[in-house]
Amino acid sequence: MKQAKSRGQMIFRYFLILFLFSGFLIAKLLWPFISILVLAFVLAGIFYPVYSFLTKKIRPSLASFLTCLLIFQFVLVPTVFLVRSLSQEAFSLYQMSKGMPFGQQMKDLLQDSSVANKIEELLERYDIDMELDSKIFNETLSDLGKDVGLFLYQQASSIASNILQVVINFLIMLMIIFFLFLDGKEFIDFLVDLSPLPAEQDRELLGKFHEMAGAILVGNGLAGVCQGILGGVAFALFGLSSPFLWGAIMAIMAFLPIVGISVVLAPAAIYLFLKGRITAGILLLIVYVVITIFIEYLLKPKLVGQKVKMHTLLVILSILGGLKVFGILGIIYGPLIVTAFLTLTKMYRTNYEAFVRDE
Repeated sequence: MKQAKSRGQMIFRYFLILFLFSGFLIAKLLWPFISILVLAFVLAGIFYPVYSFLTKKIRPSLASFLTCLLIFQFVLVPTVFLVRSLSQEAFSLYQMSKGMPFGQQMKDLLQDSSVANKIEELLERYDIDMELDSKIFNETLSDLGKDVGLFLYQQASSIASNILQVVINFLIMLMIIFFLFLDGKEFIDFLVDLSPLPAEQDRELLGKFHEMAGAILVGNGLAGVCQGILGGVAFALFGLSSPFLWGAIMAIMAFLPIVGISVVLAPAAIYLFLKGRITAGILLLIVYVVITIFIEYLLKPKLVGQKVKMHTLLVILSILGGLKVFGILGIIYGPLIVTAFLTLTKMYRTNYEAFVRDE
């Protein structure tokens, strides 16, 4: 009896080694496509209502194809156009900073500004000296302008130069989405059955992922795009340079609570004030307030609802940390990682904390 039990344990251990080794090879095989897989799952979850609606009218395979075609039109086509415009404007910014030192431009702006001169006269009455060392001022701001312009140009041109690879990866992602629409439920059931956790906990974790992904792309994503477009239009209307570039930056910054697009529009308004365009500066600030109220307090709550129950500080840190570790996709990865941790923490406190204490 003991010999049979020992042999059974040996067989199980051998199977476990084979299973883990096989899992390691599968993970290594799929790792180059991890970003594509994550985006495919996220987009499939977001566009699933569209697919579900179409299946009521046409057969599932055609519904999946049409939904993928819709994703192609909404995602890839605007991205190619945006990258082309961004690379041109970022290169222009870099050339401008390289041709004439950015620090010297700022110094000339401050010296020629009647507003800056009045502020300086007012401060001098209180013996506050605002004179800056010309060399340090020029070198610091010139380096900053060149570095920012070069970084943005390199990022945009990198995507543009690898446009064929981007298109291939996008088509692979669409293929994955196509089959996720058709067989996604069976795949989720397979994962739930494979997991040692109770099914309701697995589905709760997957549900939280789906909610957060929807909140990021549908809620914050659409809100960010709206703010970027409106901010870029404002730049163009007020005669500010590189509206596409700054609009794209505002769309990304809009993901950050509290900070948002103010990091772009506030300095732009100050620039207009320094140029003596007081009315334009005030109007730009009014535009910022209107955009913020409309998007942050009217549109975003309707899109996101109560899906994002995460502290504001955690949202900021997860996005900034995600951008630093994963690049632009960190906007998605960061909050998803924090969501997984918070959900597992809740499960631990609800289901396993007492078990650990008993041990």
